[in-house]
Amino acid sequence: MKNNFRVSEEVIHGNKLIFRIPNLVIRKLYVERIQEMLLPDFLSRQEADRIVENFYQTGELQPLCDYVMEKQFAVFDNRDLRWTNELTFKTLFLTLLFNDTVYIMDSEPALKREYGDLIMLVRPDMRQFHLLDFLIEFKYVPLGKNKLTGKKVKGMSQTELLALRPVKAELAEAEKQLLSYRATLDQVYGAGYLRLRTYAVVSVGYDRLVWKEVP
Repeated sequence: MKNNFRVSEEVIHGNKLIFRIPNLVIRKLYVERIQEMLLPDFLSRQEADRIVENFYQTGELQPLCDYVMEKQFAVFDNRDLRWTNELTFKTLFLTLLFNDTVYIMDSEPALKREYGDLIMLVRPDMRQFHLLDFLIEFKYVPLGKNKLTGKKVKGMSQTELLALRPVKAELAEAEKQLLSYRATLDQVYGAGYLRLRTYAVVSVGYDRLVWKEVP
Protein backbone atom coordinates (compact mmCIF):
# COMPACT_ATOMS: atom_id res chain seq x y z
CA MET A 1 0.00 0.00 0.00
CA LYS A 2 1.33 3.41 -0.93
CA ASN A 3 2.08 5.65 2.04
CA ASN A 4 0.87 9.21 1.36
CA PHE A 5 1.94 10.56 4.74
CA ARG A 6 5.00 12.73 4.20
CA VAL A 7 6.76 14.82 6.81
CA SER A 8 8.82 16.75 4.28
CA GLU A 9 9.00 17.59 0.60
CA GLU A 10 11.90 18.61 -1.58
CA VAL A 11 12.04 21.89 -3.45
CA ILE A 12 14.74 23.56 -5.51
CA HIS A 13 15.58 27.15 -4.57
CA GLY A 14 18.40 28.50 -6.71
CA ASN A 15 20.84 25.62 -6.90
CA LYS A 16 20.01 24.21 -3.46
CA LEU A 17 17.83 21.27 -2.49
CA ILE A 18 15.64 22.31 0.45
CA PHE A 19 13.39 20.16 2.63
CA ARG A 20 10.20 21.78 3.89
CA ILE A 21 6.97 20.80 5.66
CA PRO A 22 4.52 19.85 2.87
CA ASN A 23 1.21 21.13 4.29
CA LEU A 24 -0.48 22.93 7.17
CA VAL A 25 -1.68 19.75 8.88
CA ILE A 26 1.86 18.42 9.25
CA ARG A 27 3.12 21.89 10.14
CA LYS A 28 0.60 22.13 12.95
CA LEU A 29 1.76 18.74 14.30
CA TYR A 30 5.35 20.00 14.27
CA VAL A 31 4.35 23.22 16.04
CA GLU A 32 2.36 21.42 18.72
CA ARG A 33 5.26 19.06 19.40
CA ILE A 34 7.74 21.94 19.68
CA GLN A 35 5.33 23.77 21.99
CA GLU A 36 5.25 20.73 24.28
CA MET A 37 9.06 20.70 24.43
CA LEU A 38 9.51 24.44 24.98
CA LEU A 39 6.43 25.04 27.17
CA PRO A 40 6.13 21.86 29.23
CA ASP A 41 4.02 23.23 32.08
CA PHE A 42 0.50 24.63 32.09
CA LEU A 43 1.39 27.99 33.67
CA SER A 44 4.02 28.69 30.99
CA ARG A 45 1.49 27.97 28.25
CA GLN A 46 -1.07 30.23 29.94
CA GLU A 47 1.42 33.09 30.16
CA ALA A 48 2.46 32.62 26.54
CA ASP A 49 -1.19 32.54 25.39
CA ARG A 50 -1.93 35.79 27.23
CA ILE A 51 1.06 37.58 25.67
CA VAL A 52 0.29 36.27 22.18
CA GLU A 53 -3.41 37.23 22.37
CA ASN A 54 -2.36 40.74 23.36
CA PHE A 55 0.04 40.85 20.41
CA TYR A 56 -2.68 39.83 17.96
CA GLN A 57 -4.82 42.76 19.08
CA THR A 58 -2.31 45.50 19.88
CA GLY A 59 0.90 44.65 18.00
CA GLU A 60 2.90 45.12 21.22
CA LEU A 61 6.04 43.16 20.38
CA GLN A 62 8.20 43.88 23.44
CA PRO A 63 6.30 41.58 25.85
CA LEU A 64 6.62 38.77 23.31
CA CYS A 65 10.36 39.40 22.91
CA ASP A 66 10.77 39.52 26.71
CA TYR A 67 9.05 36.16 27.00
CA VAL A 68 11.29 34.59 24.35
CA MET A 69 14.42 35.93 26.05
CA GLU A 70 13.41 34.94 29.57
CA LYS A 71 11.73 31.59 28.96
CA GLN A 72 12.72 30.15 25.60
CA PHE A 73 16.34 31.23 25.24
CA ALA A 74 16.93 29.61 28.62
CA VAL A 75 16.19 26.21 27.06
CA PHE A 76 19.40 26.39 25.03
CA ASP A 77 22.71 25.59 26.68
CA ASN A 78 26.23 26.27 25.37
CA ARG A 79 26.35 23.00 23.45
CA ASP A 80 23.16 23.88 21.55
CA LEU A 81 24.57 27.22 20.44
CA ARG A 82 26.90 25.50 17.99
CA TRP A 83 23.86 24.44 15.96
CA THR A 84 21.58 27.45 16.36
CA ASN A 85 21.00 29.96 13.60
CA GLU A 86 18.39 32.32 12.18
CA LEU A 87 16.04 29.41 11.43
CA THR A 88 16.10 28.21 15.05
CA PHE A 89 15.32 31.69 16.31
CA LYS A 90 12.50 32.13 13.77
CA THR A 91 11.00 28.79 14.80
CA LEU A 92 10.63 30.01 18.38
CA PHE A 93 8.41 32.87 17.22
CA LEU A 94 6.49 30.72 14.74
CA THR A 95 5.77 28.21 17.49
CA LEU A 96 4.41 30.89 19.82
CA LEU A 97 2.39 32.78 17.20
CA PHE A 98 0.99 29.86 15.20
CA ASN A 99 -2.82 30.07 14.99
CA ASP A 100 -4.29 28.64 11.81
CA THR A 101 -7.86 29.20 13.04
CA VAL A 102 -7.54 32.98 12.98
CA TYR A 103 -4.61 33.54 10.61
CA ILE A 104 -3.45 32.46 7.20
CA MET A 105 0.12 31.77 8.20
CA ASP A 106 3.17 31.17 6.10
CA SER A 107 6.86 30.98 6.76
CA GLU A 108 8.93 32.38 3.90
CA PRO A 109 6.00 33.14 1.58
CA ALA A 110 6.89 34.02 -2.00
CA LEU A 111 6.36 37.72 -2.66
CA LYS A 112 7.20 38.32 -6.33
CA ARG A 113 10.04 35.77 -6.08
CA GLU A 114 11.28 37.34 -2.87
CA TYR A 115 10.82 35.58 0.44
CA GLY A 116 9.57 37.05 3.72
CA ASP A 117 10.27 35.23 6.97
CA LEU A 118 6.81 35.18 8.52
CA ILE A 119 3.49 36.52 7.30
CA MET A 120 0.25 36.34 9.29
CA LEU A 121 -2.91 37.53 7.54
CA VAL A 122 -6.25 37.50 9.32
CA ARG A 123 -8.62 35.07 7.63
CA PRO A 124 -11.51 36.71 5.71
CA ASP A 125 -14.14 35.31 8.10
CA MET A 126 -12.19 36.71 11.08
CA ARG A 127 -11.66 40.24 9.78
CA GLN A 128 -14.73 41.44 11.65
CA PHE A 129 -12.71 41.22 14.86
CA HIS A 130 -10.06 43.70 15.94
CA LEU A 131 -7.05 41.64 14.92
CA LEU A 132 -3.89 42.83 13.18
CA ASP A 133 -2.00 41.41 10.22
CA PHE A 134 1.75 40.90 10.60
CA LEU A 135 4.88 40.71 8.50
CA ILE A 136 8.08 39.89 10.38
CA GLU A 137 11.67 39.60 9.17
CA PHE A 138 14.18 37.83 11.42
CA LYS A 139 17.94 38.30 11.52
CA TYR A 140 20.62 36.63 13.61
CA VAL A 141 23.94 38.07 14.83
CA PRO A 142 26.27 35.28 16.06
CA LEU A 143 28.40 36.20 19.05
CA GLY A 144 31.81 34.72 18.28
CA LYS A 145 32.04 36.04 14.74
CA ASN A 146 31.44 39.55 16.04
CA LYS A 147 33.78 39.36 19.06
CA LEU A 148 30.87 39.38 21.48
CA THR A 149 30.10 37.23 24.51
CA GLY A 150 26.81 36.38 26.11
CA LYS A 151 27.86 38.08 29.35
CA LYS A 152 28.78 41.28 27.53
CA VAL A 153 25.57 41.32 25.51
CA LYS A 154 23.40 40.75 28.57
CA GLY A 155 24.99 43.74 30.27
CA MET A 156 24.38 46.15 27.39
CA SER A 157 21.50 48.58 27.22
CA GLN A 158 19.07 48.53 24.33
CA THR A 159 20.67 51.68 22.97
CA GLU A 160 24.13 50.10 23.08
CA LEU A 161 22.89 46.99 21.31
CA LEU A 162 21.25 49.03 18.57
CA ALA A 163 24.53 50.89 18.06
CA LEU A 164 26.51 47.70 17.35
CA ARG A 165 27.65 47.66 13.73
CA PRO A 166 26.42 44.10 12.91
CA VAL A 167 23.04 44.80 14.54
CA LYS A 168 22.64 48.05 12.61
CA ALA A 169 23.55 46.27 9.38
CA GLU A 170 21.03 43.46 9.94
CA LEU A 171 18.26 45.89 10.89
CA ALA A 172 18.94 47.98 7.80
CA GLU A 173 18.82 44.89 5.58
CA ALA A 174 15.59 43.71 7.20
CA GLU A 175 13.98 47.14 6.83
CA LYS A 176 14.87 47.22 3.13
CA GLN A 177 13.32 43.79 2.60
CA LEU A 178 10.19 44.63 4.58
CA LEU A 179 9.49 47.79 2.62
CA SER A 180 9.64 45.78 -0.58
CA TYR A 181 7.42 43.00 0.80
CA ARG A 182 4.90 45.50 2.16
CA ALA A 183 4.60 47.24 -1.20
CA THR A 184 3.90 43.88 -2.83
CA LEU A 185 1.18 43.03 -0.28
CA ASP A 186 -0.45 46.42 -0.87
CA GLN A 187 -0.50 45.69 -4.60
CA VAL A 188 -2.03 42.25 -4.08
CA TYR A 189 -4.66 43.13 -1.47
CA GLY A 190 -5.12 46.83 -2.13
CA ALA A 191 -3.85 49.68 0.00
CA GLY A 192 -5.76 49.92 3.27
CA TYR A 193 -7.25 46.39 3.25
CA LEU A 194 -4.66 44.90 5.59
CA ARG A 195 -4.18 46.18 9.14
CA LEU A 196 -0.51 45.41 8.64
CA ARG A 197 2.17 45.80 11.28
CA THR A 198 5.70 45.18 10.07
CA TYR A 199 8.70 44.33 12.26
CA ALA A 200 12.40 43.62 11.96
CA VAL A 201 13.67 41.42 14.80
CA VAL A 202 17.35 40.72 15.44
CA SER A 203 18.64 38.09 17.83
CA VAL A 204 22.12 38.81 19.24
CA GLY A 205 23.31 35.33 19.99
CA TYR A 206 20.68 33.64 22.12
CA ASP A 207 20.88 36.28 24.80
CA ARG A 208 19.14 39.44 23.57
CA LEU A 209 16.54 40.55 21.08
CA VAL A 210 16.26 43.97 19.49
CA TRP A 211 13.51 45.00 17.13
CA LYS A 212 12.20 47.85 15.06
CA GLU A 213 8.77 48.52 13.64
CA VAL A 214 8.93 49.49 9.99
CA PRO A 215 6.06 51.83 9.02
